[in-house]
Amino acid sequence: MDEMTAYAMVINGERVAGASSFPVLNPADETAFAQCPKADKAQLEQAIAAAKAAFPGWAATPIEERAQALVAIGKALESRAQEFAGLITREQGKPIDQAMFEVMGSVAVLMTFAGMRLDPQVISDANGRKVIEHRTPLGVVAAITPWNYPLILHCAKVAPALMAGNSIVAKPAPTTPLATLKFVELCADHLPAGVLNVICDENDLGAELTSHPDVAKVSFTGSTPTGKKVVQAAAGTLKRTTLELGGNDAAIVLDDVDPVAVARHVFQGAMGNAGQICFAIKRAYVPSSLYEDFCAELARLASEAIVDDGAKQGTQVGPLQNAMQFEKVKGYLADAKQNGKVIAGGAPLDRPGYFIAPTIVRDIADDAKVVREEQFGPILPVLKYDDIDDVIARANDSEFGLSGTVWGKDVEAATAIAMRVDAGTVWVNQHMAIDFAIPFRGAKQSGIGGEYGQEGLHEYTQAHIVNAVELSDA
Repeated sequence: MDEMTAYAMVINGERVAGASSFPVLNPADETAFAQCPKADKAQLEQAIAAAKAAFPGWAATPIEERAQALVAIGKALESRAQEFAGLITREQGKPIDQAMFEVMGSVAVLMTFAGMRLDPQVISDANGRKVIEHRTPLGVVAAITPWNYPLILHCAKVAPALMAGNSIVAKPAPTTPLATLKFVELCADHLPAGVLNVICDENDLGAELTSHPDVAKVSFTGSTPTGKKVVQAAAGTLKRTTLELGGNDAAIVLDDVDPVAVARHVFQGAMGNAGQICFAIKRAYVPSSLYEDFCAELARLASEAIVDDGAKQGTQVGPLQNAMQFEKVKGYLADAKQNGKVIAGGAPLDRPGYFIAPTIVRDIADDAKVVREEQFGPILPVLKYDDIDDVIARANDSEFGLSGTVWGKDVEAATAIAMRVDAGTVWVNQHMAIDFAIPFRGAKQSGIGGEYGQEGLHEYTQAHIVNAVELSDA
């Protein structure tokens, strides 16, 4: 089986060819290296029907057995970590060490949720009344994932959905479907047929999936505009939704830090995965007294960063994932040049592939497009401030509220400032400190509901209250 025919969808536990196919490109050289099966509406209906039929049996499976299945899947994935990391790098573009981090993070997601339980909770047991809250699975879950972290974000939906007793129809992004296909194929060895199905499309079956009457919940990670479409499609049946959407995360640097040391942290937080992280640092606010040194260090780091094919050892920044995002980011580069001073990068690399040089822009206003919008690329605008209340207001002046960071030697003071940042998660003196046992939620237009933690497991359940008293003779 060569790589051009090695991939299949999984419907009802069986490998299934698509009604047609489409090419998958390596973003480092823009060449097709595989064909992805493409589902038609009939195959989508088959996948949903298979999940619906499998749901009662899986829901009735004891949670300890469901946990054992997740552990087995996690161990199987870990045993093939190098294979999956190489595939992620090839289809997504990120450096191989970052791809391995994604694979091992996926294993951690599976193991974390496998350790959680849904025990009934006694809310009241007094005065002859007993009130119990217990949780039941919802039914068929549609898990729709983006192209920046194709495997870990898939596992972050599959793991809690399976632990809660739901069945699933997964739909990966069309530019990064392959690791998901291989993962679901791996899962088929450990799950009953129909519990986990995967179909692929070219963004033409999303509305059919999210509006389908047999789908009880949609879990979507992606852009805010697409998230709004998901809500509209789900509204017809008032199905449950979890939306993890875009961000424009601010880093607030306080005046008691070493600007060179903190610039290095901020640079990593902005440029990981070529800036294609929903909670990447996308704008930095720096005190006037530290501004020059901070900008100079960022410019040095950007100029010295190794930008290349992610499969090459030593690469620090890979390509953008796809041509559409490449064109969008070029637009933000133009805005940066027009409205600020570019001190590093500022242009695509003159070579095949979707490569953008890491870009630092200073002396730019808050209303510039590259500051107001989510760039989702290796661009960091650096803004100056003099008053802490003013900078908090500027950081909060956004339709987004996914996450943010505050950097300061006085941890207590930095934490007090973090409490005033209007975002779902604010990290102090760290970034991307994701713990799968801790909930992660978006504020404002960065999302609805949450992922990870016990609360993330609850998102895939219906809470039932049973309120019982003794039967009265009167």
